Amino acid sequence: MEIKASINDLRMSTRKVRLVIDLVRKMPVDKALSQLKFTNKKATEPVIKMIESAIANGINTYGLDRNNLFIKAITSDEGTTLKRWMPKAHGRATVIRKRGAHVNVVLGEIVDSGKHEKKVVKAEAPVKLEDLAKEAEKQTKKTTGKKAGDKGEGSAPVKSKAKTDAAAPEKGFASKVFNRKVG
Repeated sequence: MEIKASINDLRMSTRKVRLVIDLVRKMPVDKALSQLKFTNKKATEPVIKMIESAIANGINTYGLDRNNLFIKAITSDEGTTLKRWMPKAHGRATVIRKRGAHVNVVLGEIVDSGKHEKKVVKAEAPVKLEDLAKEAEKQTKKTTGKKAGDKGEGSAPVKSKAKTDAAAPEKGFASKVFNRKVG
């Protein structure tokens, strides 16, 4: 069983990433993560995240055991290169290449567990908005005995005290400063 994860267009050169990934090749994942934790390189953070993502893929998709996984292959390939320039003497300009990398990891099982099929997750039937509206209308009929859009005779909208208080301007300096018209 092989579990894969990758990082595309990591803004770091492949040489710098290879220094880190060479430390953990062919290691069990727990030892590799602890090795990376104490490595003082900037490339360790994205590599740790990628390995943890691959572990999560194996656990959640195939139901594998974390202690039974090792890093089968890990590579760093050249990605996109951003080309910038820097002004130099006598009106010249030199090119600055901001390199990127594509990093891939493949995890394998130490002892074959025999699990080779993905877990099947059954999705629920989609809920239609029309059905939700009908249910809401039925509930309002039960509670009030009327349709949701009906207004009773002589029923006028009741103004609550909270609404009238919120609309009234506050007295004091702050109301004068923030409510005056500019123009």
